[in-house]
Amino acid sequence: MLNIRKSEERGVAEHGWLSSRHSFSFGGYHDPAHTGFGPLLVINEDRVQPGRGFGKHGHRDMEIISYVLEGKLAHSDSMGNGSAIGYGDVQRMSAGTGIMHSEYNDSAEQPVHFLQIWIEPDRAGIAPGYEEKAFTPAEKKGRLRLIASPDGEQGSVLIHQNARIYASILNGDPALSHELAEGRAGYVHVAKGSVTVNGRELQAGDALKITDEKSVILENGSNAEVLVFDLPALF
Repeated sequence: MLNIRKSEERGVAEHGWLSSRHSFSFGGYHDPAHTGFGPLLVINEDRVQPGRGFGKHGHRDMEIISYVLEGKLAHSDSMGNGSAIGYGDVQRMSAGTGIMHSEYNDSAEQPVHFLQIWIEPDRAGIAPGYEEKAFTPAEKKGRLRLIASPDGEQGSVLIHQNARIYASILNGDPALSHELAEGRAGYVHVAKGSVTVNGRELQAGDALKITDEKSVILENGSNAEVLVFDLPALF
């Protein structure tokens, strides 16, 4: 079964310093038809103005992944971590028993554009943790590069859930296929450009939920950057 979620159907939050699009219910936006997809609970596409950001706030029992598309995102937390990540960097924060953190645009001149992804962990009460990894465009060009996994395979960031996230850059490249094992579901989010997924044409901001299918097939990419989620089918 294939279910398209168009970019313009997402929740909208405009705060002046922040422009955000919510693929799933978040904050003041609630859509009972889009409250998550298995353990994938949040994909927010955020654009933050120069020098602005999210002040110190808390999280608990959540795997929070930031994927930067443009600009620099600064992070600090109650574990003592502090850094700025840019395009190609992936940051994972396991909130676990509780963590305080803040996120800001690290530039006084340029906006930062990033995806914030929340995945429910497979167990509550783990110790908080932080990790970041860099993935070059060459690693993602014409292939599915594993960027997050439950075992840190292939240098991916480690998440506490039986889920895997792949990133790909496609521009006239041959078709890619990712097999979905029995009992698994796929979710594809198009971050940039356009691509055909399982015969459905998708544009930037669009997503496709994939259930009861044997594979995810990406083709006809045009300046596309895509995230592919391989998830337990918890429905």
